[in-house]
Amino acid sequence: MDLVIATSAKLLFAGLLGNVLMTSSGLIPSPLTDSAGLHELVGGAHKIPFYIGTYTSKQGSHGIYWATLDSRTGELSIPELVATTESPSYLALSPGGKRLYAANELDNGQVTAFDVAAEGKLHLLNTQSVGVGAPCFLSVDGMGKSLLVANYTGGILTSFPIVADGRLGEEATRIHNSGTGPDKSRQDASHMHWVSTGPKSKFAYSCDLGTDKVQVYRFDPASSKITEAPELAGTSEPGSGPRHGVFHPRKPLLYVNNEMANTVSVFSIQSKTGGLTRIQTISTLPEGPHPFNTTSEIALDPTNRWLYVSNRGHDSIAVYRVGPKGLLSLVQIEKVGVRMPRGFAIDPTGHWLVVAGQDSNDLVALKLNPLTGELQGGFKKVSLSKPVCVLFAP
Repeated sequence: MDLVIATSAKLLFAGLLGNVLMTSSGLIPSPLTDSAGLHELVGGAHKIPFYIGTYTSKQGSHGIYWATLDSRTGELSIPELVATTESPSYLALSPGGKRLYAANELDNGQVTAFDVAAEGKLHLLNTQSVGVGAPCFLSVDGMGKSLLVANYTGGILTSFPIVADGRLGEEATRIHNSGTGPDKSRQDASHMHWVSTGPKSKFAYSCDLGTDKVQVYRFDPASSKITEAPELAGTSEPGSGPRHGVFHPRKPLLYVNNEMANTVSVFSIQSKTGGLTRIQTISTLPEGPHPFNTTSEIALDPTNRWLYVSNRGHDSIAVYRVGPKGLLSLVQIEKVGVRMPRGFAIDPTGHWLVVAGQDSNDLVALKLNPLTGELQGGFKKVSLSKPVCVLFAP
């Protein structure tokens, strides 16, 4: 049995590429209404691997971890350390999943490149400094030749070329955004929180929590350089604090969760210019007063029919139906059973959502109904100190 599981993990990391679609925000699994094909690839073991990014400490986590999800039961394996590195708070895979990149959220921030080996093991390739503190998000462009990094401190975006062996080249671009928002306690300066290339890879987009802007940049994949295009930016409501975004892979739409306002906004993307126009904003919380809450992660399911946003404080995930024109309607707000659900991801079968509890130091899988989008909790947790990012391997 051990041999079957080990062989299954190798197959997943080496060759499970037919079950993903390339989009501007990275690898999105293809819609799977029946997971039988996936289970055949893993030799009937039903084990789906994923990576976990953490905040590190001497007595806590020590880097990037690897675990598996049992797609029959929702059981998670005990996380195993696969790379020792400081506070890898966000992770991204290259197209095909052969390289992994981590944002090391430190005072002297850096990004780290790894080669992905059998059974999820990671081998260090190199690191590059971002020159400022708190890199909090990174993404790989659709061609796998550029790494874009959002740095919270200083409101700076950086880009790096990715060379043939997966290493990071010297910094190609550094853009310092400026401005403020109405909430002086959190919006006294620009705070970049997300960046990704767009659907056609001609543009890059970023969320600036400090200025309530979703910025647009022209992107040159050949040089990995980005140039500002402020006239194309979209705007969230004042004091909203846009945090993360996800593109609809088949419609010219960008969904953005607003951290401070506890809302999610829908932006239309102009086909020729790449410019943004906000067309909807909807709450992530039930009606009535609530204690402190901020939104965190946002994701579409593999069928692109359901959108999910995590609430930290209310400790829930809001579920939305994506209508024919891409607009959202609330389906459910489900308590997740962990404290401060910072990061989550949906497995490639579209039947499970794994969420990381930053303050409860654990992870749990929620059952996802692909027909209704609804989540069901109550499943077994696994412990890990300060998990903050969940990333399924392709």
